[in-house]
Amino acid sequence: MKIKDSIHESKQVAAADVAGERDSYAEAISQSGLRFTPQRRHVYDLLMGEQNHPTATEVFLRAKSTMPHISLATVYNCLETLVDCGLVRQVHIDREPTRYCANLARHGHFVCSGCGRVHDVRCDEDAGSRPMWKLPRGFTVTSVEINLRGL
Repeated sequence: MKIKDSIHESKQVAAADVAGERDSYAEAISQSGLRFTPQRRHVYDLLMGEQNHPTATEVFLRAKSTMPHISLATVYNCLETLVDCGLVRQVHIDREPTRYCANLARHGHFVCSGCGRVHDVRCDEDAGSRPMWKLPRGFTVTSVEINLRGL
């Protein structure tokens, strides 16, 4: 499967999952014992609405346009809470600022070297279960981040 086809398919899967993930917001916040705040919900809705892996600053600028009194510190706190509750994931690409991803399905990321945009790419279910690395004795892989670059 070509990267382009995988990106298109990932977008379709992500869009189908959005409705279910919005419902899980209330459940995750409630189970964490946190209050429901309009700022937190607004940041979450922004991430769910445009799943393009924004940085905290990008989220802040979007949030500020419709919620003028929100601060950058509040956006950072909201993002940290959403990550801690398992509603969004942090994406680390090289030494770039942390990005945020609302797609919780198993996937990797493709970074366009030309424009810098980050796209979700679907991973074969079998790929993560095959041993790829010779780990030192006694160690176990607990998480995997796959970032691809290209044009």
